[in-house]
Amino acid sequence: MGLRTFIAGWPVYRQLTGTDPLGRGAAARSARSAALTARTETADSVARSVCPYCAVGCGQRVFVTDGRVTQIEGDPDSPISRGRLCPKGSASKSLVTSPLRQTKVRYRRPYATEWEDLDLDTAVDMIADRILAARAATWEDVDDAGRPLRRTLGISSLGGATLDNEENYLIKKLFTAMGALQIENQARI
Repeated sequence: MGLRTFIAGWPVYRQLTGTDPLGRGAAARSARSAALTARTETADSVARSVCPYCAVGCGQRVFVTDGRVTQIEGDPDSPISRGRLCPKGSASKSLVTSPLRQTKVRYRRPYATEWEDLDLDTAVDMIADRILAARAATWEDVDDAGRPLRRTLGISSLGGATLDNEENYLIKKLFTAMGALQIENQARI
């Protein structure tokens, strides 16, 4: 390769001698940068989702390649966010792909100093046992005047902002059936 060819390949030379004096287009493009493609172009599939961070419910597009999340962007079809995400929503890919993400149920027994891993079935059984015990211990069948109450103040529910109407409906039905009165959602707080 001659000196002339070498200098002609220089971005500064292309900027000064070409049609791109500000160096924002072809003058700044190298062979390597010309070969780059967006992670979203090579995705196998795109799933629509909702940002999990607050009660706004911004729409997200989740790009997946080979079964792994490769990019998360704002959904331009979302009437709420119109393709925009706040800094936390923009960084939500790390929520899914971070090597620090917990993927097992962690439990620390009372008075213990160490965490232990539990399988999901054991953890769900422990939660169910505690709900039933709290309900039994705090159940109020009637008030002092003998009027029926059929309630418990020992359990409550606080739903998350990413739950849709159907999920909130089912949670409300479940906790009402258990006799709970304190049923709230983050979106209203």
